[in-house]
Amino acid sequence: MLKIGSLKLKSNLILAPMAGVTDLPFRLLNRRFGCELAFVEMINCRSISHKSRRTQQMLGTDSKDRPLGIQLLGCEPGFIRKAMDVLGGYEFDILDFNAACPAKKVVRRGEGAGLLREPKKLSKILKLVVENSKVPVSVKIRSGWDKSSVNARQVALLAQDAGISTLFIHGRTKVQGYSGQVDYAVIRQVKRALEIPLIASGDIFSPALAKQMFTETGCDAVAVARGALGNPWIFRETEHFLKHGRLLDKPDRDD
Repeated sequence: MLKIGSLKLKSNLILAPMAGVTDLPFRLLNRRFGCELAFVEMINCRSISHKSRRTQQMLGTDSKDRPLGIQLLGCEPGFIRKAMDVLGGYEFDILDFNAACPAKKVVRRGEGAGLLREPKKLSKILKLVVENSKVPVSVKIRSGWDKSSVNARQVALLAQDAGISTLFIHGRTKVQGYSGQVDYAVIRQVKRALEIPLIASGDIFSPALAKQMFTETGCDAVAVARGALGNPWIFRETEHFLKHGRLLDKPDRDD
C-alpha cells in the first residue's frame, strides 16, 4: 500500500499528468486496465484564476474518476492563491505542483523546471500551497537544470521541509528534456535522503523498465506517462509482472 498523507492507494503505479493527453476519457480508459490514481492535465494558475472555459473543461470529472490528482503550474504567489481558492470548489484527492516541465515557453516565465534554479523560491511556493490545501500536496521535480547543476537532493529536502506529502522525480535534467538516459543514481540518492514517499518517472515503457526503476532506485511508486500512450494495458501487465515475475500475453487485435 502507498500512503500519501491521508490518501491510501493499493497500487504503486500512477498515471502521470500529460498536457493535451490526460483528459477524462483517457483517464477512464486507463482506469479500466488497473490505473488507480490519475491526474488531470497540467493547469496554469493564471488560467484557473481567470476561470477560463478551457480550464473548467480540463477539470471535468465523474464519480468513476477517483482517486484524482490536479497538477498546478505557476510561480507567482498571488495567482497561486487565487487558483487555490477556485480549486476549493472542486473534488479531488491530491494536489501536485509542477517544477519539472522543460517546455521553453514555461521555463521562460520562471515556471516548471525553471524553479529548479531557484530552490528557495520553490520552497516558499510549496509552503504557500501546503498551507492553503485541503488535500495532500506533492511536487514534481527533475534531477536538475543541466548536468553541471544536478540539485535534486537539495530541492527535495527543501520541499520535504515545506510540508509536502510525497515527491515525484523525473530522472533527467531540464536540458535533456526527454532525450538521453534516465539517471537512476540521482533518484536513488533522493530516495535515501527523504522520509516521505518517492515516486519516480522516466522511460516507464514496459513492465521490465518499471521493475528496473524499482530495483535501481528503491522508489515507493512509479509514474507512467508516455508509456501509457496507446497502451492502457501497461498497468495490468506491470502489476502482474511485479507480483508474479512473468509477462501476460500481449493484447490481440480484437482487444
